[in-house]
Amino acid sequence: MKTFLITGVSTGLGRAFAVAALQAGHTVVGTVRKDADATAFTALDPHRAHARVLDVTDERAVFAVVADVERTVGAVDVLIANAGYGLEGTFEETPLAALRAQFDVNVFGAAATVQAVLPFMRERRRGHILAVTSMGGLAGFAGVAAYCGSKYALEGILEAVGKEVAPFGIHVTAVEPGSFRTDWAGRSMTRAPRSIPDYDALFDPIRDARHEASGRQLGDPAHAATAVLEVIDAPEPPRHLVLGSDALRLVRAGRAAVDADLLAWEELTLSTDFPAQR
Repeated sequence: MKTFLITGVSTGLGRAFAVAALQAGHTVVGTVRKDADATAFTALDPHRAHARVLDVTDERAVFAVVADVERTVGAVDVLIANAGYGLEGTFEETPLAALRAQFDVNVFGAAATVQAVLPFMRERRRGHILAVTSMGGLAGFAGVAAYCGSKYALEGILEAVGKEVAPFGIHVTAVEPGSFRTDWAGRSMTRAPRSIPDYDALFDPIRDARHEASGRQLGDPAHAATAVLEVIDAPEPPRHLVLGSDALRLVRAGRAAVDADLLAWEELTLSTDFPAQR
């Protein structure tokens, strides 16, 4: 059995991951933002569910919590950096303060958590780091530019870190969910104020569709958790785990668009080398 550290377990996918791990017999340390959520989480299993109140944007607190978990609960075998939220709005209408706040949680919060566990995993020469990005970290979507930007940034960090720590027996997996039946599009979504009518024709249908789909998304959080546990048990886990049929379709379309540009502009791309290097 393993010891998990999962950030953001009060609701959504984080909660599903934690519940599945507990049901499989693992020990889970889950972070939450409120004391009441900590009590509720511990009640899931008084012996193997351990709650910690944590704001992942507080760097010192993140490192302190990880050190405390290592000392009082046990060696962290699996980190799932899940804490994050959505920010909806066109880029021009999104205040830069809101963009910074989005990156503070989705990028720097995850980065701090990964940095905090790495010394312990590196010393033991084993461990698995997973971070929840999004299909929006592999394909951009109008109306959530800040969110996609944060998830693209996290994807880049994870890919590079995975190459750095592979020699130490540490696996790194980016988990890229599509639309799941969580409150991501509801309570967990922050919305930038609308102010520019020019975007109405583009953005209003996007917002309406998101409201309409909330609670009826294709993705089942319990099935996502089962998939994550399967990856954790794999001897050679993937670097990328796309979850959901919508995510698979949209990520494939996004990558095909990049490939099309590479092919169409290949000659111009190659023309920028010094002649002797061609």
